[in-house]
Formats: sequence, C-alpha cells, structure tokens
Amino acid sequence: MAIKILLLVVFFAVMIGVGIYARKSTSNVNDFVLGGRGVGPWLTAFAYGTSYFSSVVFVGYAGQFGWKYGLASTWIGIGNAVIGSLLAWLVLGRRTRVMTQKLDAKTMPEYFGKRFDSKALRVAGSVIAFVFLVPYTASIYNGLSRLFGMAFNIDYKICIIVMALLTGVYVIVGGYMATAWNDFIQGIIMLIGICAVIVAVLNGQGGFLNAVKNLSLVPADNAVPALDGASGLYASFFGPDPVNLVGVVILTSLGTWGLPQMVHKFYAIKDEKAVKTGTIVSTFFAIVVAGGCYFLGGFARLFDVPAIYNEDGSIVFDAIVPQMLSTLPDLLIGIVIVLVLSASMSTLSSLVMTSSSTLTLDFLKDVIVKNMTEKTQLVVMRVLIAMFIVLSVVLALNPPTFIAQLMGISWGALAGAFLAPFMYSLYSKKITKAAVWASYIIGVGLTVSNLFLKFIASPINAGAITMIAGLIIVPIVSFITPKMNKDYVDNIFLCYEEKVTVKKTRSLED
Repeated sequence: MAIKILLLVVFFAVMIGVGIYARKSTSNVNDFVLGGRGVGPWLTAFAYGTSYFSSVVFVGYAGQFGWKYGLASTWIGIGNAVIGSLLAWLVLGRRTRVMTQKLDAKTMPEYFGKRFDSKALRVAGSVIAFVFLVPYTASIYNGLSRLFGMAFNIDYKICIIVMALLTGVYVIVGGYMATAWNDFIQGIIMLIGICAVIVAVLNGQGGFLNAVKNLSLVPADNAVPALDGASGLYASFFGPDPVNLVGVVILTSLGTWGLPQMVHKFYAIKDEKAVKTGTIVSTFFAIVVAGGCYFLGGFARLFDVPAIYNEDGSIVFDAIVPQMLSTLPDLLIGIVIVLVLSASMSTLSSLVMTSSSTLTLDFLKDVIVKNMTEKTQLVVMRVLIAMFIVLSVVLALNPPTFIAQLMGISWGALAGAFLAPFMYSLYSKKITKAAVWASYIIGVGLTVSNLFLKFIASPINAGAITMIAGLIIVPIVSFITPKMNKDYVDNIFLCYEEKVTVKKTRSLED
C-alpha cells in the first residue's frame, strides 16, 4: 500500500508542478488554447495519443471487446494505429494546420463558422461539442474508479472527485501547454506500463503459448448461430463475430477524424517537420498502447470468475480488466494505477479544454457577450473548465450504462456531425452550408433517436453508421444545394498556394 500511495503522490506532484510552470505561457487566448501554435512534434504526438486512449480503452473497451472477440480484438488496436493515427495525420494534419491558421480558427465550431461564413453553424457546433463531450468524460471517471477500488478499496465517489480536482487545477492554471507537457510525461508512463502489465499477466497464465492454448479451448457463446459452441474461435484470426468487430474498428479508428479534442492537436503543431515527425511518433504510440490494451483484453475469457458477474448472471464488462490485474504484485498494481490515471487525466484535460474554449469562443463571445476582452475570455474559459468538470462528475456518479456504450454515444454524435464536413472542406471548394447542417442533423439525430428507440441494437454500430452516413450525405447534399460565394472560398484556399522559403535541410527542391 505504501508503494502504491508513494507512486500516486509523486505523480500528482509532477502534474501540478507542470501546470504551475506552464502558467507563464498563458498570457493570451491563443497561448491558453493553442500554445501559441508552436508546439513541437513529440509533444503534439503524445498529446494526440494520450487524448485518444484513456481508461475507456484500458478498462472498458479492452475488457468488453476482449471478452466478445478474443485475440481478434487486437485488430481494433491495429485499426486505431493505422486509421485513427497514421491516416488521420496524413490526411488531416498539415491541411488542418494551414487552413485553421488562415482562418484564425481556434476550435472546430469556429472553423465551420469562418470556413462557411455562418455564425449559426458555429453556435450549433459549439452546443453539439459541449453536450456530447460530457458522457465521454463520465466514462473516463467510471473506468478509473474501478481500478482504484480494486487497488485501494476506496469509494467510487472519492476517486472521481479527487481526479476531477487534480485535473482541473493543472488545466486551469497552465492551459494547453500544461496539458501538452503532462501528456508527454503521461504517455511515457503508458508505454512502459502497458508492456510491463502484458508480460506480468501472461506470465501468470503460464506464458504466452500456454495462455493461447487455454483460450483456444473456450467454446464460443456468441450470437452468431453458425459458430455457437465452436472451440478455438477466441484464439483465431477474426474471432467469433467479425461483422460486429468491423463496427468497433470503424467507430474507434475513423471517429478520431471528427472529434474536436483530437483534431485540435493539429491546430497547435509548430511546422512541417513537426507534422512528419509527429505522424511517425503518434502511430508508434498507438501500436504499443492501443494494440497492447486490446491484445491484453483478448485473454479476458481466461478470467471467467464470479467476481465479474452481477447477481442476475449478467457480465460486468468493466470489472474484467481489474480482475485480470488483481493478482499482480503491489509494485505492478501501482504502475497500472499510474498508467490508467495518466491515460485518463490526459484525455480528461483535453476534453475540458476543448469544451470550455468552444463554449467561450464560439457561443458566449460576440453571440451572448459583445466585445469580450482577451482577459475576460481567459477568465470565462477557466470558470467553464471548472463547471464542465462538475457537470461530468455529477453524471459519472450515476452512469447510465457501460463505459463502451457511453463512449459510443459521444463519439457517434460528435464524429457523425463533424467528421465528413470537416475533412471534405479541407480539400474541396464545393462543400456547402446545407451539407454541414445535414451532417449535424444526421450525427446528432441518429445518435439521440437510437438512444431512445434502439433501432440499432449496439450504440457502437450506431456510431459507426452515423460516420459513414455523413461521408455519403455531405457530397450528395453539396451537389444539389447552392454553392458558396466563389471569391470567398477561393480566397480561403489561397492558403495552400502561398509560397514559402525553406532551407536545404528541409527540402531538396531548387
């Protein structure tokens, strides 16, 4: 217990110290929200990765999907690395940085407002972002509290409140640079920790080969009738339910392309070299962390014990990973706690920063409060960070469903609304205001209606469908609706044509 407490105290002290140190670089709104658009590749890559993977992945997704799909759940981690990191950086990274600087956009709703010359799109986008980031935040608290309960036997409510307070302090004090530096430190902890945990858990099962052998003997109890009772499926290449597995890969991988807190990292990156280096580092980080989490979760069936069941016989998916870790030595449990705390606090800090800046810059400024000064904007953002944390804590104290479903609702609405119009509008001059509105309506409408009517059984699949629907609907609506003013759009796209001079170390062109 002393080891675990010591590790936590050191961790918290470093996080708060970084927040205080970064305070000097938050003198204006651009610094507080974007770090002055001068953040280097390693900090940006780790900020992207740590915002991507939290306790939702380590506890909720790894346990639930590892139980459902076995070792095939590793495909989710691979998809996260290739689609959610590598392709996201290649397709969105550079263009996002260039165009958002041209438009002087600090948030995704502000980008939509300026790119499509529409204050209404900006306000609606800010409301969507604020509302649907709350359930995602609640899911982060939920996953973390279960591990704390296993390690310290601490009440769930205390875990949530302590984590919220500590995250709030360093974000409110240090802004984006505090989150970026803390994300870098937390990312290193995550890389080391996940490797150590995998080795320890597999050794506890007699080694990797023995664990795979035992997993192959578990009969399938999946909903796919043709495969019921078959042995070896949980240790197979595609698992017992490859169709639904694809839905999870799409939601958790493609979804990052439309999440405000993820795309925001591209706004702040320093230069061309930083984009290239960040692409490599971010992809490596995702392979290790996401691949490692889902690979570990793939052995969930080997931990089929009474502790993971409710009284009615249903499985508590969020209890599977804590059960896998409960037999580890105290030092490793301490490392796991710090690992998941790192993942959770980094994601939480990104969420509260995004939500507060969006509500301040896109909803309150000029819409509710005219001529808001920079000083006032900073004060309001800090107050809203505190309010957002309180709101998410209230929801987390009585979460309505499993971690994975909470995240599916949030990601489905946000990525369903924002992904398609954001990506298309970086490349095409033909995207219209009506197409953006259509994407907003599809993303939010389909997610919310399915929450009550449940015409799509899984919120995960519903989220994936909203994203794909947006990618189809936006170009169709753009084709049949009035185009934007040609001169206005051409002027925006001139940012890609501007000539720059670089040294030979950066380019071989004459």
